[in-house]
Parts: sequence; C-alpha cells; structure tokens
Amino acid sequence: MKKQLLYIFLFIATLSFAQKPMVNAAIDTTNIRIGEQFQLKISVNDIQNVIIPKIALKGLEIVDSTKVDTVKNTLIKKYTLTGFDSGAFYIPQQQIFVKNQAFLTDSLLVNVATIAIDTTKIKKFPIKAIKSEPYVFDDYKLYVYLGLLALLLIAFGIYWFVIRKKNEEKEIFTEPLLPPFEEALSKLEILDKKLLWQNNKIKQYYSELTEIVRGYIERELKVPALEKTTDQVLDMLKDFKDAETILTSEETIKKLKELLQEADLVKFAKSKPLAIEIEEDRKDAQEIISNLKPKPIIEENNDELE
Repeated sequence: MKKQLLYIFLFIATLSFAQKPMVNAAIDTTNIRIGEQFQLKISVNDIQNVIIPKIALKGLEIVDSTKVDTVKNTLIKKYTLTGFDSGAFYIPQQQIFVKNQAFLTDSLLVNVATIAIDTTKIKKFPIKAIKSEPYVFDDYKLYVYLGLLALLLIAFGIYWFVIRKKNEEKEIFTEPLLPPFEEALSKLEILDKKLLWQNNKIKQYYSELTEIVRGYIERELKVPALEKTTDQVLDMLKDFKDAETILTSEETIKKLKELLQEADLVKFAKSKPLAIEIEEDRKDAQEIISNLKPKPIIEENNDELE
C-alpha cells in the first residue's frame, strides 16, 4: 500500500514538472573581439500566451533581431548582439511571461576583448599634408550679399540724386500760363472735342464745363471760386457787382446761376438734360466767360498847369 502511494505521488510530481513552462537563454560564444557579433537565443517550451518583452542590456548593443519562430511547440527568438567597449558584460536575466506568469532566464557573461596590434609589422607612411576642401557657395555668400547691397545703394543713390532731381527740374519748368480768357476758351474747345455728353457722359461733361467757368472766375477775379459752393460763388459776384468792382450784367449772373444749378442737378440728382439744353448751357458758359471781367483800375495823373 505504501509503495502504491509513493508511485502515485511520483507520477503527480512528474506530471506537474512536465507541464511547467521552461524558459532558456543561450549565446553561441562567450568571448568576442570589439565589434564582432554573436547570437543570443531565447526559447520557451510553450506557444500559448507567451510574451517576450524588449530585452535590457548594459555595455552591449542589439544589431538585429528575428521574428518569433515556432519549432516543435517551442517559441524561439534570436538576437544579434555586439560590443564596442572592452570588458566583461552580463546579459541580465530576462523576464518572460507565459500565461500571465513571469519566468526568468539565466544571466550570461560575455567577454569583449580588444584587438592586439603588432606595431612592428605595420607599414609606416609619411604624414600627408592638409588637403583643402573645394569652395562652395557658402564660402562666398557673405561677399555676394554685400555686393548686392552695395549695388542697391548705388542704384538708390543714382535715382535719388540724378533721376529724381532731373524729374523735379522737369516738373518745375512749365510753360507760361495763358491769360485767363484765352485759357478758358482753349479748354472749352478741348472739352468739345471729347464728345462727352454725346457718349452719354453727361455728369463728367457738366463737371468739366463748370470747372472751366469756375477756374476762369478764380484766375480773373483772384478769388477761390473752385472751393466754394454755387450759392457762395453767386453771393460773392453780387457783392462785387454792388461794389462795382466787376464789369458784368444781371443777365450774365443769371445765366451763371442757371448753369451752376443745372450742373448740381446733374451731378447730385442724376438729372439728364436734353441735347438742346446741353448745347444752350455750353453757349452760356462761353458768354459768361466773355462778359465777366474785373473793372480796370484807372490811374489819374494830375499834371501841373503852367
């Protein structure tokens, strides 16, 4: 009876041992030279719910790694490692999770040795002279930018002190002005040639027509007629007439009033006079210019009678 119980116990222990996952880590060599590569292999004798985290290393570097492979119900993952510093380095225990349980691999020791150099067998060469690098744009860009800046400054100086000065001199030189009466008649002829009201540009036509009349009054009487309203211009002329400082008639002032008021209606009330009315206003403008003059100043000289 005791032997049977012993056999049963051993069978259960063997079964539980066989079912326990086994994790293992192995390297193909324990001694390398600096820069040489070796292989680390981690294997787990189970393929269900296995997690192999990223391995942690000190003094060694991972060059490459393979995908997890399955061979006869065993998971295998391989890493290619190397070292660039001489000395002894441990690959620490790696934690592997199998069915939510953590298992540790063994730690492994790797010796990294330097490469022995026999200086007596090395061929010696003379020290080479310093070789200059080819020039690139960056070597000259500062000078290029300074040159462009200098050209811009020269161009600006030419424009400012030569071209601009010549233009100002041209602007200063103007032809002598015609007398007010001749200038007004000349502008009326130019206005006729534009054919503004004939091309349905009535507003522009009346603006230029009244500007010619106002400009004539301003130059001839030396008053700011272009800046004043229609009523202000008419009041000013009435004052001049009452003071007998201008030579004109009531009929002329009346025509001026009708012309300026008609122009205001066209410009601000969008009035559209008939062709015959426009032609009449053109005649009135010329009559106003012809019949509105400042009164000449008569100088009286008293001669002594002998």
